[in-house]
Amino acid sequence: MPMFQLHCKGDGVEGQILDLDTAVKDGVLGGVDSGVVGTGVGEKLDLGRMIEELDLCEVPSVFICPISLDPMQDPVTLCTGQTYERSNVLKWFSLGHLTCPTTMQELWDESLTPNTTLYRLIFTWFSQKYLVMKKRSEDVQGRVLELAETLKKVKGQARVLALKELHQVVAAHATARKALVDGGGVSVVLSLLGPFTSHAVGSEVIGVLVSLSLDCESKRNLVQPAKVSLMVDILNEGSVETKINCTRLIETLIEGKDLQLEVFRSHGLLVGLMRLVKDKRHTNGIRPGLRLLRTVCLHAEVNSLLVSIGAVSQLVELLSGLEPDCLELALSILDALASVPEGRLALKDCSNTIPGMVKLLTRVSENCTQYALSILRCVCKLSPEECSLIAVEAGLAAKLLLVIQSGCNPVLKQQSAELLKLCSLNCSDTVFISKCKLTRTIQ
Repeated sequence: MPMFQLHCKGDGVEGQILDLDTAVKDGVLGGVDSGVVGTGVGEKLDLGRMIEELDLCEVPSVFICPISLDPMQDPVTLCTGQTYERSNVLKWFSLGHLTCPTTMQELWDESLTPNTTLYRLIFTWFSQKYLVMKKRSEDVQGRVLELAETLKKVKGQARVLALKELHQVVAAHATARKALVDGGGVSVVLSLLGPFTSHAVGSEVIGVLVSLSLDCESKRNLVQPAKVSLMVDILNEGSVETKINCTRLIETLIEGKDLQLEVFRSHGLLVGLMRLVKDKRHTNGIRPGLRLLRTVCLHAEVNSLLVSIGAVSQLVELLSGLEPDCLELALSILDALASVPEGRLALKDCSNTIPGMVKLLTRVSENCTQYALSILRCVCKLSPEECSLIAVEAGLAAKLLLVIQSGCNPVLKQQSAELLKLCSLNCSDTVFISKCKLTRTIQ
């Protein structure tokens, strides 16, 4: 069988051999553009650091320790011929095992022989990929700084093209984002947003900014009325990708902060978000749109405005087609809207509210059940006689009994019992008992 022999002078490795067929089959020598890294490079690079920074998903199988399933940094071979990471096999021995972890053969010799040939192959493979990554990283950082300088000088279509490239680079490379921040490029990008900024420029600027970790000063710069107004306009008129970027950028601006009410009271913002979550052709915008709506619903003045644009009926209609995580977001928004009088009235007047909420009880998650139950309580308390009968006809009584008998939290059980009592007081005994589907038990 052909054998691969690695010659390394002065390090005691000369004469070590590796099965070449196995090496090629397992991809040891694949993806390498040149030969073994010289000793000069080897003295500067640390294998552990390279493995950590590269964080590769695909590594040749012969480089992997059978115990930890991680790349080996100090491979040693047992008398059985199996190779492991030194620290892992020593831990195996410390647990009292005197066998080979892979073959379970009893060891007739407990000595560990450094597999220097395999170490060299591992080091060569990782170091070459690491150096390529570093070179690309340096090129990307330099290009980002060049683009930032270019943006100071150019206008029109040249500015749009420079921003497009910058957008692509910072979205793809963490080193590019760091270079832009450290090099003062964020202020250059921010300066391009203003009352007279075109949507083409604004869309690319937002795409760049949403990829960055913005400091407090940058966020304060962005919440200026003119810039907020531009973001809202782009949210309503841009592409789906741009709308999503706008939504995420605004969310980062307002999360956990008391922001100026220009954002919260913006009719255009709420309309744009509702359009985004209702877009059935581009469902990737539903989750970010609902996330931002839930955030702004923490403010009572926004809830009233959201009700006024018809959000209640629109959200109720959306419920049946939403994924579980989006469904929970939508229910939390409806629950928030139920905290204002006009929101409760809108929920009551929507014909699908009660049947929809009853259907969701105990079906998706405890959180969804909590929100649906809260909404039903608000509606039934608003008009007990009318809504209680509709709810019982929709099967609410039986669902509430299931909640009470389930292992959910005590508060939810107590609320279910209270709503069940409210319904029983506002329905005839005959109707109520028949809808409970527990006639025999009650008799």
